[in-house]
Amino acid sequence: MKRIVVLFSLAFLFLAANAQKYMTRNGFIGFNSHTAVEDIKADNNQVASVLDIATGEIVFQVLIKSFHFEKALMEEHFNENYMESEKFPKSTFRGKITNLSAIDFSKEGKYDVVVEGDLNIHDVTNKVSAKGNLEVISGGINANSKFSIVPEDYKINIPGVVRDNIAKNLEVTVSMKYLPVENK
Repeated sequence: MKRIVVLFSLAFLFLAANAQKYMTRNGFIGFNSHTAVEDIKADNNQVASVLDIATGEIVFQVLIKSFHFEKALMEEHFNENYMESEKFPKSTFRGKITNLSAIDFSKEGKYDVVVEGDLNIHDVTNKVSAKGNLEVISGGINANSKFSIVPEDYKINIPGVVRDNIAKNLEVTVSMKYLPVENK
């Protein structure tokens, strides 16, 4: 009988631990470049991300070729000339919510957050910090943020001939709809 109680206790702890993780495979990351010459916008709706509400850890993985542009030629130049997608096929972020104690995941509501971590693009990793918000909703968590990156910080070479067409700072928009990780 003691073994059964211990087994059920362990099973409950395992389920409770996994209930602390939320994920999505179709999150959104987009970026905008605005200059006097032209506006460039790209969207990616195939972003994988995991959020651990027990620790505040958050991880993203983005396939570079999944960014789509209004013009096919822009997409081709982005993948071949700037991002070198064959050589550097993905971007990753691994970080943590710094103000986790300010969030009550047991009740619905919106919470301002700060996330800090390591952003890897083009095989270059930099520390980043971004403000955003989490919205705890029935059955999930929505997360949103906007921040800027500088392509040169990630050794993304922009030729002088098109330098005026691309903003020095790109605005990045992140929008995730997390669902609890299900046990099988």
